[in-house]
Amino acid sequence: MKQYNAIKAKYPDAMLLFRVGDFYETFGEDAVKAARILDIVLTNRNNGGERTELAGFPHHSLNTYLPKLVKAGERVAICDQLEDPKQTKKIVKRGVTELVTPGVALNDEVLQRKTNNFLAAIQVGKTHFGIAFLDVSTGEFLTAQGNEEYIEKLLQNFSPSEVLISKKHRFQVEKLLGGDLNNFYLEDWVFQSDYAKETLKSHFDVASLKGFGIEHLEEGIVACGAILYYLSETQHRQLKHITAIQRIATEEFVWMDKFTIRNLELYEANTPQAVTLLGVIDKTLSAMGGRMLKRWLALPLKNKERIMARHDAVEFFYKSLASRETLQQQLHKIGDLERLVSKIATQKINPREVVQLKNSIAAIEPIKALLQNSKIEALAKMSENLQPCNLLQNKIESCLKEEAPVSIQKGGAIAAGFSEELDDLRNLAYTGKDHLDQMLQKHIQETGISSLKIASNNVFGYYLEVRNTHKDKVPAHWVRKQTLVNAERYITEELKEYEAKILGAEEKIYQIEQQLFGQLVNWLSDYIKTIQQNALVIGQLDCLQGFAQLAQENAYVRPKINDSLQLNIESGRHPVIEKQLRSDQVYIANDLYLDSESQQIMMITGPNMSGKSAILRQTALIVLLAQMGSFVPAKSAEIGLVDKIFTRVGASDNISLGESTFMVEMNETASILNNLSPRSLILLDEIGRGTSTYDGISIAWAISEYLHEHPAQPKTLFATHYHELNEMTQNFARIKNFNVSVKELKDKVLFLRKLVPGGSEHSFGIHVAKMAGMPQQVLYRAGKILGKLEASRGEETQRDNIRNATEQEPQLSFFKLDDPLLEEIKEMITALDINTLTPVEALMKLNEIKRSLVRQEKK
Repeated sequence: MKQYNAIKAKYPDAMLLFRVGDFYETFGEDAVKAARILDIVLTNRNNGGERTELAGFPHHSLNTYLPKLVKAGERVAICDQLEDPKQTKKIVKRGVTELVTPGVALNDEVLQRKTNNFLAAIQVGKTHFGIAFLDVSTGEFLTAQGNEEYIEKLLQNFSPSEVLISKKHRFQVEKLLGGDLNNFYLEDWVFQSDYAKETLKSHFDVASLKGFGIEHLEEGIVACGAILYYLSETQHRQLKHITAIQRIATEEFVWMDKFTIRNLELYEANTPQAVTLLGVIDKTLSAMGGRMLKRWLALPLKNKERIMARHDAVEFFYKSLASRETLQQQLHKIGDLERLVSKIATQKINPREVVQLKNSIAAIEPIKALLQNSKIEALAKMSENLQPCNLLQNKIESCLKEEAPVSIQKGGAIAAGFSEELDDLRNLAYTGKDHLDQMLQKHIQETGISSLKIASNNVFGYYLEVRNTHKDKVPAHWVRKQTLVNAERYITEELKEYEAKILGAEEKIYQIEQQLFGQLVNWLSDYIKTIQQNALVIGQLDCLQGFAQLAQENAYVRPKINDSLQLNIESGRHPVIEKQLRSDQVYIANDLYLDSESQQIMMITGPNMSGKSAILRQTALIVLLAQMGSFVPAKSAEIGLVDKIFTRVGASDNISLGESTFMVEMNETASILNNLSPRSLILLDEIGRGTSTYDGISIAWAISEYLHEHPAQPKTLFATHYHELNEMTQNFARIKNFNVSVKELKDKVLFLRKLVPGGSEHSFGIHVAKMAGMPQQVLYRAGKILGKLEASRGEETQRDNIRNATEQEPQLSFFKLDDPLLEEIKEMITALDINTLTPVEALMKLNEIKRSLVRQEKK
């Protein structure tokens, strides 16, 4: 326990798995937590009079229990016996051999196949934040720096399992992160620029960081240095697979803020059981492809040439079914090259995985030939970066059996013929009976003793047994060891040599196999960069063939990408919703056109449940799919490059921060209005509904006016219930009214879900309430109140309307166009404070007066 306490003191923040014989034991608070998380028995024992909790599990079950601890957010220090207990009479020397944390894990049971496991570090600078991401299981190392909003977006995109923070900036960064991530706090000195630069230069063995293109990212470099320091502290020092750092180049990718990423449900759903876009479009077959697809989705391209190169490749696989099927067959044979490489670097790969690596590399040659014959420039370039590594394949094939075991400890991994010494030992150990039979026959012939036999026991080992009748034939050099009633037992020099060989053969076999396998793994480490390059290309190809498969299965078309400011979609569909429909349902496709000159803002009205939000979302998703390289769900699509996608869709309270639905809505909208560009695509849904009607209309009107008059003239879809906004077309040339049509039947509404020109005057909220199963009494009363409210609209204040409408026998009176009405209008106007009245409020008041006069004239 002294030894345990000394080691535990070095790792106070980690759960210590302490190897004792054949078990990993936990003590004290660690034992209580382990018993709860792992559902194992919690017991106790007395140590010097003190009661100590105890919980453990067999050492061979580590791969079963370790993932459960890590997934529960625990940092786990694995303390092993560092010497053979048979070789010492003292307490066995022990030490921590690995510290596994949520962000630093190589165990296959902890990792998800198609998802990166990123460790992140955040540095707080004077003007910028720096951030770094490392997946130690694949070797991907990324960095960036920017403002708080940008860092929040990256955290949402990359979803790190663990975040490193300096203790000095703990509260500042925690506010940025929220409470969803596992944070770990390092000493402030780790986050120093000079220390970070030296750490990175030492790791990559370079004189400067210019070759990585990150030398100007001061805060980003510091974050990278903190990550490498943390790996060292967690006993992860075998890092040859971390061969480069990549800068996340913001100027190359479409900007989507964290609200847009959440609203569009790209790879995380806002509600349980909901389907994400990633879930629909992921047709990748390899782990590398799955991880890359998520990256492409988070970072769509802005470069037209790169987008069109992807489209060319997708079109090739779309049109050539034979090529696509050939590629898919080979992809099925390829394992997770990135994670296999990391296991080579960290010396954690097993023989079966090395054979899988060989078979994976072998599947690359047919792919390379396929790409070379495609006559597609983008695919030809990829083929140049694929290396079949024939020498590597041959080396593994000659060294390891095709059916190699999982563990080298069990032996039987090295192929016959690779090592002469090993072959001899195997012959000795596994064909010993034959050898003894040969030796026996030789002695019988030499001595003439026909009843001679060879046997063994625990006392003498192997011996020759001679019956008393043949004692006189025993050669002089045989040594007598035991006398029996009817026989004598002898040993010979030859027999003792053989015994020594056969007894040590199996142990020697295991030693030689481990030695040869270790040499093979060290030799393979020279191929790390080459295999990583292969993995990158295979991941890209997997994404592209997946897009082709998606297009074929769902009737997607190739979009036309250009440099214009137009967006023209014919018969567009929502990629996720159409997959959720029943087999007897058909998704109603819609046309959509936006530009910056004639139809900049589409004001979309229509009843609840008519499909306004779906049209908004599908527009964003079609643009997003097009610019990440996919075909799109439409009859045709012409897309002028978009550089920013903003959405304000759906209601979500942030109660934990004390923010109401309306406050969240205003925050998100403010973020949009402050970051506009001429190539922005803006989707606004029901802006202003979180406050009173007049406030909401005023805000929605003002936002629309701001977008119309802004020099950037961003393309905008604005879905609203405020039918008053339809009047904006009279004064704002680039605002056009559209509505999602419905058909009114006798007692119900039929949603046609078709976008047509013109505004809508009804919300049909009561019809929706009826569809939801609202009691008839409530529906009847709502209808009566609605009729009276509409009849009295504009004659009194809203509060008086509701009071009058809800009275049992309301007394309604109507003005004639006479002095009393004119007097009332006069009072209304003179009561206004012109100096504080906003333009929107003035328009609203004028509109109210106009409606009163028109209605009275009709009466």
